[in-house]
Amino acid sequence: MPRLSTREIMLQAARTGMVVPAFNVPHLPMMEPIVEALRAARAFGLIQVARLEWMKFKSGSLKAIRDTYAGCKDERFTRLHLDHVPVIDEDNLTVDVEAIIAEAMALGYESVMVDGSRLPLAGNIEATLKVVKMAHLAGLPVEAELGAVLGHESGPLPPYEELFLSGRGFTDPAEAKRFVAETGVDWLSVAVGNIHGAISGAAKSAKKVEARINVKRLDLIRAAVGQVPLVLHGGSGIRKESILAGVQHGIAKINVGTTLRQAYEAGVAVSAAEARQRTLAAATAVIRDELEIAGSADRLGTAGGIL
Repeated sequence: MPRLSTREIMLQAARTGMVVPAFNVPHLPMMEPIVEALRAARAFGLIQVARLEWMKFKSGSLKAIRDTYAGCKDERFTRLHLDHVPVIDEDNLTVDVEAIIAEAMALGYESVMVDGSRLPLAGNIEATLKVVKMAHLAGLPVEAELGAVLGHESGPLPPYEELFLSGRGFTDPAEAKRFVAETGVDWLSVAVGNIHGAISGAAKSAKKVEARINVKRLDLIRAAVGQVPLVLHGGSGIRKESILAGVQHGIAKINVGTTLRQAYEAGVAVSAAEARQRTLAAATAVIRDELEIAGSADRLGTAGGIL
């Protein structure tokens, strides 16, 4: 059986109503137990790193992540993805997006994300289109974000219920239709009630707000963008029933960061072995209990034909 590309896997997940978890790795020793958890459950997932994770945590660099991945990868169950590369970062600084993405492509990352969500719609389209042209020349799929998935900014968020009921930052379906048509983006990260985990100060170790998904808004977005796989960032802390409903209504990829990071950081204060065990347990719980995707690699067709 030929090796499936990340693009093919994501399209298959979207067509069949399955979800692919994407695990962020802010600390390099987290990676091996995450891969082990996927292998043990015969589940498929992406290993990913965002720019803030080598800037503000300890994933080191794009190359350090790639090298660590090369030492533990299992391509029956994993691929390597570049998560958030923001045009404007959480500190309101401009980022050289194209240089970072070019480096990732040269290093062998198999899919990439550009995040222009802090720009006006026209600016987001322009920035995303540049990356799409770059990546598509290399045969790689691109993820982008429309709407404001809050949580990485400095300072406290407004009360969650206020955010949810007001729809602040939610992805607009009409804008999503235009965005996908004008950029040719492969996957679209949407804001439908999800929020990122905090990344600085005492809040980064605090329990994340329990979020939920506005399924009606998700349905409108799904109808507007057609077959483009939808992505849910900030997957940690969302109620299980809400996550599963989101998958039924079009979410094909879900990012998981805070739950595993906090498990690792609590464990590493005890020992490296404890950190590994807690990361493994947390990843296993997400795969088997929260997302219920044990065996997904067999159903997606990635587990066969690669020895």
